[in-house]
Amino acid sequence: MATCPPHPCPSGPVAGAPTAGPLRHAHWWQRAWVRYGALTTLLAISGLVILALVREETGTEGFLVGLGLATLPVPLLIAAFRWLDRVEPGPWRNLLFCFAWGACAAALIAIVANSFATRWIATATADPSGADMLGATVIAPVVEETAKAAAVLLVFLFRRRDFTGILDGVVTAGVTATGFAFTENILYLGTAFGTDQLTGGTGIASVTAATFFVRIIMSPFAHPLFTVLTGIGFGISALAADRQHVRRVAFPLSGLLLAMGLHAMWNGSSAFGEYGFFAVYGAFMVPLFGLLTWLVIWTRQRELKTVRTELPAYAVAGWLSPVEPYALGSMRARRIARQYARRHAGRAAAREVAQYEAYATSLAFLRHRGRRGRAGADFVVRERELLDELWRRREAARPALDYAARITAPPVPVAAPPWPVYGAYGYGCPTTPTTPTTPYPAYNPYQS
Repeated sequence: MATCPPHPCPSGPVAGAPTAGPLRHAHWWQRAWVRYGALTTLLAISGLVILALVREETGTEGFLVGLGLATLPVPLLIAAFRWLDRVEPGPWRNLLFCFAWGACAAALIAIVANSFATRWIATATADPSGADMLGATVIAPVVEETAKAAAVLLVFLFRRRDFTGILDGVVTAGVTATGFAFTENILYLGTAFGTDQLTGGTGIASVTAATFFVRIIMSPFAHPLFTVLTGIGFGISALAADRQHVRRVAFPLSGLLLAMGLHAMWNGSSAFGEYGFFAVYGAFMVPLFGLLTWLVIWTRQRELKTVRTELPAYAVAGWLSPVEPYALGSMRARRIARQYARRHAGRAAAREVAQYEAYATSLAFLRHRGRRGRAGADFVVRERELLDELWRRREAARPALDYAARITAPPVPVAAPPWPVYGAYGYGCPTTPTTPTTPYPAYNPYQS
C-alpha cells in the first residue's frame, strides 16, 4: 500500500538516530555534472569538426546556401514528432540531445567511416565506380543507421523513465534522424551549389534546384523513416518485462536491420534503371510512411485508452476528482483545460495544467505496467513521486479539467463508464470534486 504521512519526511538522517555505517560517496565519474559535461564536450567537438569538414567540401558560400535550404524542413519535422508525443510529452532536453547527436556525432561518424571504407574498397578492387556503389548501398546504411541508433540506445538506457513505449521510440529516433538529415542536406545542397557555380547552372535546371526538390520537397522524411524502425524496436523492448531478455534484445536488433535494409534499397534505387528512384519511392517509401503514420496514431489512441482505464482507481482513492480520468483521456479536453487555465489564471497556470496532464499520464502508464508485471523495483517510489506532483498542482488543474469535462462529455451514453462523469453520464454526481480528509490519501495501487 502506497501511503505516506501528512508531511514529507526529511531526506537525510534524523539527528540522534543510529546510522547503518559510513555514507558511500559516488566516484567523481559517476556524478551527473561530469557525465553531462563529457557528453556536451563530445557533441561540441563533433559539431566543430563536422562544420570544418562540410565547409571544406562545399566552400563558405556553398555552406551558407546549403545551411539555409537544409533548415527549411527541420521545424516542420520537429513539430510533427512533438505532436505525436503530446499524450506523454518527453522533456525537451532529450530531443535536443537527439538532434545534436544526429547532426554532429552521427554525421561525423558517417562521413569518416564511409569515406574510409569506400577508399579502401576502391584501392583493394581497383574499381572506383564499383566502390562508390558498394559504399552507398552496403557501407552507408550500416554505418549511418548504427550511428543514429546509438542515440536511441543512450536515451533508452539512461533516460528509462522517459522511454516507456513505441511512441517514445518513434520520437527519439525521428528527431535523431532529423538532425542527421539536416547535416547531410547541408553537404549535398552546398556541393550542388558549388557545381552550379562551376557549370553556370541557374534556375529550375540547376543541380541545386534538382537536389532541393529530391531531398527537401519529395523525401524530407526519408532518414526519419529509416531510423523510426529502430525506434519502434526499442519501444517494443521497453514494453517487455525485465525477465524477457530475448525480446528486449531481439526487437531493437530487428528494427535496426530493417532500417538498414530500407536504407540500402533507397540508396540503391538508381541501380534499378532510369525510373528506379520513383519506383522505390512509390512502391515502398510512400506506403511505409502511411503505415507508420497509422501505427503511431493508433498507438496514441491506445495510450489515451490506458489513461481512461487506469486513472479511475486513483479517483476512487481520492487522489483525482471523479471527472478527471475522462478529461485526461481526451486530447480535446486537455487542450480546453489548458486554454481555460490560461484565460482565467495566466500562462503559469496553463503550464501547471500541462504538467498535471503529463504526470497523470505517466501515472496511468506506470500502473498499467505494474498490473501486467512489467514495473521495476522502484514502482512504489515512482508512484509516490507522481502522486505528490499531482497533489501539488491540483489547485490550478482541477477547475480547468472540471470545465473541460463538462464541455466535452458526450451527450448520449454508449455504455456505462466505471466512474462518474458529466453530461448524460453524470446525472446526480457532485459538481465539485470531493476533497480527501487527509492531505495525502492512502492508496493501494492494485485495488480495483
